[in-house]
Amino acid sequence: MELSIDRAAVIGSGVMGSALAAHLANAGIPTVLLDIVPPDGSGIEGDPTTDDYRSAFAKQGIQRVLKARPAAFFVGQKARLITPGNLEDHLNLLEDVDWVLEAIIERMDIKKSLFGRIAPYLKPNAMLTSNTSGLSINEMAAELPEDLRPRFLGTHFFNPPRYMKLLEIIPHASTDPDVLEFMTAFGANLMGKGIVRAKDTPNFIANRIGVFSMMAAIRAMLDGGYTIEEVDALTGPAIGRPKSASFRTADIVGLDTFVHVAKNVYDRAVDDECRDYFKPPELLERMVKENLLGEKSKAGFYKKVKKNEKSEILTLDYDAFDYRDRKKPNLPVLELTRSIDDVGERIRSILKGKDRAAEYVWRILSESMVYAANRLGEIADDVVNIDNAMKWGFNWELGPFELWDAIGVESASEKLEQEGRAVPEIVGKLLSAESKSFYRRDDEYKRYAFNMKGMHEELPEEPTVVDLETLKLRGAVVKKNAGASLIDIGDGILCLEFHSKMNAIGGDTIQMMNTAVKEVEKNFSALVIGNQGSNFSVGANLMLILLEAQDGNWEEIDLVVRAFQKANQALKYCKRPVVAAPFGMTLGGGCEVCLGAGHVSAAAETYMGLVEVGVGLIPAGSGCKELLLRNLEGMPNVEGVDVFPYVRGAFETIGMGKVATSGDEARTFKFLRRSDGVTLNGDHLLYSAKAMAHGLAERGYRPPDPAMDIPVAGETGLAAIKLHLFNLREGKFISEYDEYLGGELARILCGGDVAYGTKVPEQYLLDLEREVFLRLCGQRKTQERMKYMLEKGKPLRN
Repeated sequence: MELSIDRAAVIGSGVMGSALAAHLANAGIPTVLLDIVPPDGSGIEGDPTTDDYRSAFAKQGIQRVLKARPAAFFVGQKARLITPGNLEDHLNLLEDVDWVLEAIIERMDIKKSLFGRIAPYLKPNAMLTSNTSGLSINEMAAELPEDLRPRFLGTHFFNPPRYMKLLEIIPHASTDPDVLEFMTAFGANLMGKGIVRAKDTPNFIANRIGVFSMMAAIRAMLDGGYTIEEVDALTGPAIGRPKSASFRTADIVGLDTFVHVAKNVYDRAVDDECRDYFKPPELLERMVKENLLGEKSKAGFYKKVKKNEKSEILTLDYDAFDYRDRKKPNLPVLELTRSIDDVGERIRSILKGKDRAAEYVWRILSESMVYAANRLGEIADDVVNIDNAMKWGFNWELGPFELWDAIGVESASEKLEQEGRAVPEIVGKLLSAESKSFYRRDDEYKRYAFNMKGMHEELPEEPTVVDLETLKLRGAVVKKNAGASLIDIGDGILCLEFHSKMNAIGGDTIQMMNTAVKEVEKNFSALVIGNQGSNFSVGANLMLILLEAQDGNWEEIDLVVRAFQKANQALKYCKRPVVAAPFGMTLGGGCEVCLGAGHVSAAAETYMGLVEVGVGLIPAGSGCKELLLRNLEGMPNVEGVDVFPYVRGAFETIGMGKVATSGDEARTFKFLRRSDGVTLNGDHLLYSAKAMAHGLAERGYRPPDPAMDIPVAGETGLAAIKLHLFNLREGKFISEYDEYLGGELARILCGGDVAYGTKVPEQYLLDLEREVFLRLCGQRKTQERMKYMLEKGKPLRN
């Protein structure tokens, strides 16, 4: 059977269904979105005989995701790939699709009925999947026509599907292995997901363990008399969990949804030794009954209110069942361990204590670790799938088996035995093995994981993943300093990796950029600039710039800016191809590095922008010059063309501090070219960048010619922009200092005090960048903006 997905359909246009249709559109897949015809009393207005009325739910779903924040689409134009319809008039549209994804209400009877209606319209090789979060896939399959069953399985995406990495794939007894493999590859490569294979058990993997962990946290809170604030402080970043921790997460998800998922396990997992954990406590039942559901009802564990014209957040006092002012938890251990970067070390430090914090953290972590270990073989056949499910679906830094290793399998087991608690069978097997950790590396740094047979099994190295950590362990580092490293990633490709704090760009990074160019020109065929940290780069080291400015060290600032400009110019004119691989935050200087590289293979989730105006500065590492050139690339090469609209395009992008919220949107802002690549799966990013670099080298790459005749708008353009800025200030849209900053930015982009149409070389614009940057560093209000950003993490408009 030949399998491909060129067109898809989503059934159900609720919050999840419409978001799934949006993400299929992100992947470039034309998608049909179908829902029921609005019943009487649905509130839909209009003529019931028209398509606008009969397909209103699907059309509203598209409009809802277009307005969603965070954005569901990479760019709004992707919505054009979605065709709305209804389940009475448009079932024939299913005849042309390769994949039908069901995302309707979580009721088995309604799902079975739907499958019966749509099955006759599916072509012989079309695949059908359910996005159920925990209902039985085998039970659904039993109701399908016999010839459709092999092409059916569960595909459980997490919400919001654009941003949540996890996709649980759940086959049933008769799923065709080829279909299973195809959907696994499609989910990873085309939709950018991290795939885990789950067994057909209640709530599968992530929700089974995640809901258990939440219930354990609530039980421990009620038993120990902890406050909601204390629990959230102890179950957030301190132990490698998201900032939303326990109760903020519950409010976001919705208490009704959470209770529904918990009850599904309680009702179906009758042999679970911890079944009672899934029975919602009286507190949750009462909150649902009184409509305290979280964000959707404006009140849950937390409640936002207006006091004295300011928003305040109150906390539920669960004993009094009333809201009170928030109280800052008195947990000294959190302050003592805050500076510890390694999450495993941080948890071990917390657990060394003898206080309430240590007692709580040990209880909830140990209960989750034991529960996960006892589920091995039931919900999944290996520890890797369980760990990945929790990291990708709940944003845990460490999965439960990685937690065992971080705490120490032997010490954790000893403590369990001292408390009279049973050690899981798989842990007992591990304690009898030579290596007493679930994960280990051998002498060649290959990774192994402990399996159910009682032995460590080698984990295959993914061919589409370049693992910098493993390469460094194997001695692939060519050169290194405190801020960056050069790593041989094979096939003649060198990688420049940033690894300073937040990958901020300082002197060490700039030095290694220059070294990289020399090294690649001498010994390698191409250079990739990338890393596997949290973000590509947040920009220049703002603290160092502020300190130098406050001390009046203008020569030092000038030297640093010159060096950064030269480094970016060296990347641009390198004799070997240079490919940047941005992802996550790629701001300020990080964006300038990508503009300098000339070729980019970006992650779909790249947030890129020249944001220096937010701290009272301008891009001075060639960012102004390069974005101007990118805009001028669209100008027809004929006499008499007005240069000003292209200058204005660069001015608006930099002056408004625009940040692209996806790789696709970065193209609209000219940060990326149409020829640059965008990769949906971030794990494959360095591989894609390496392939691009290798291809450029194989085709006989030549660097671009220096830009010697850049047309500028001169004094005429500068006057036009200044008039616009004056009008904005008069209308109170910007401050007086914003007007000044805009004028200084315009001076660079218009080429300074020259006539309209004058042609200037690159170095002329670079000199203007540096001159303006130094002048702004000396301004009191710029220093105030830099200081405010460093202290508050947000811009000051002074």
